[in-house]
Amino acid sequence: MNRERSYNGCRMAQIIDTLTTDAERCVIPGHGALAAKPADRELFYSAEVARATDELYVRVRDVIPAVEWPVYAPYIHAISQLKQERDAVVLAHNYMTPEIFACVGDIRGDSLQLAREAARTPASVIVQAGVHFMAETSKILSPEKTVLIPDMAAGCSLASAITGEDVRLMKAAHPNVPVVSYVNSSAEVKAESDVCCTSSNAVQVTEWIAAEWDVDRVIVIPDEYLARNVATQTSLRIITWQGHCEVHERFTASDIEQLRISYPGALVLAHPECPPDVLSVADFAGSTAALADYVERERPKRVILLTECSMSDNVAVSNPATDFVRPCNLCPHMKRITLQGIYDALLEMKHEVVVEAQIAQRARIAIERMLSVPLGLKPPGFTTGRAAVDVELMSRA
Repeated sequence: MNRERSYNGCRMAQIIDTLTTDAERCVIPGHGALAAKPADRELFYSAEVARATDELYVRVRDVIPAVEWPVYAPYIHAISQLKQERDAVVLAHNYMTPEIFACVGDIRGDSLQLAREAARTPASVIVQAGVHFMAETSKILSPEKTVLIPDMAAGCSLASAITGEDVRLMKAAHPNVPVVSYVNSSAEVKAESDVCCTSSNAVQVTEWIAAEWDVDRVIVIPDEYLARNVATQTSLRIITWQGHCEVHERFTASDIEQLRISYPGALVLAHPECPPDVLSVADFAGSTAALADYVERERPKRVILLTECSMSDNVAVSNPATDFVRPCNLCPHMKRITLQGIYDALLEMKHEVVVEAQIAQRARIAIERMLSVPLGLKPPGFTTGRAAVDVELMSRA
């Protein structure tokens, strides 16, 4: 498959899904496939490492060229050993690159899956292969555990879009209206909220809290587009905040129109952080877990995934018969997490995430309320093709 990849800030544009050559493999400056040098860390691709990791390479050989494996394998082997020594697990989000997601991730999934498993794991140490708000969530749910993040600068445009003070002002403007905060938010914001949600359960949580409070209005923050998409799925009136995911806000309905022309018959799958006009013309929409479940269940011949780039690679690993068109965008924050970063964090037990006790206590209430809301047997999707619904939009301006 020839994927013509170009790195431009955090945009991976116009990717054509045919056969990949090693020379066309995407390399992100400082974080690309060949950026790390195991020899500099006294790690080598030895016969022992090859034997220990060959089976892992079988998982990812369709998405990682053989020429790159000797760079990854020493870190993967060393991380495996360190996990045993430290009694550690790696929680890998769906947006991690395949060598992390498939080869060192002990628990893999979307934000909701990782939040649930963070609370259940018996391990003493959690390494969050994801962004900072995810590590905070793990620490809040497991305060007795050591939670590490490979790069403290791995943030999130949504989490930085709103503060606890912003939420307090929203509550003052809308008294007696419950606050649902997307898990893509800081611990401080969660502490000011009544319940959290993820893209897997946003509709269910919003309707649940409205019924609990016996109200017809709910504040859903900080993602404007997720809130607008929730509004199309419920009769409740939604109040939201002007925050956007820098990965998903770039997709447009006109992108889909052009892709359908270029790839007739391909199914378009979109994440609900995309603008509502994208979901109105998509074939299916849902969280990363729901998107992966859809491909696994339906086995489509060709799909167009409108989400972060690594998601396509990770779903492709489990679905080699499906042809993936990748008009994706890179998340620069997720891409700060590398094998070398995971190795260094475990080796030196550094970059520990700590949440102030009072904030953690209040945030935990909101997270545990979310985890108590029952879900179906499979991740629910959003009904696509619906017209936009008016919401009340708030911002600092």
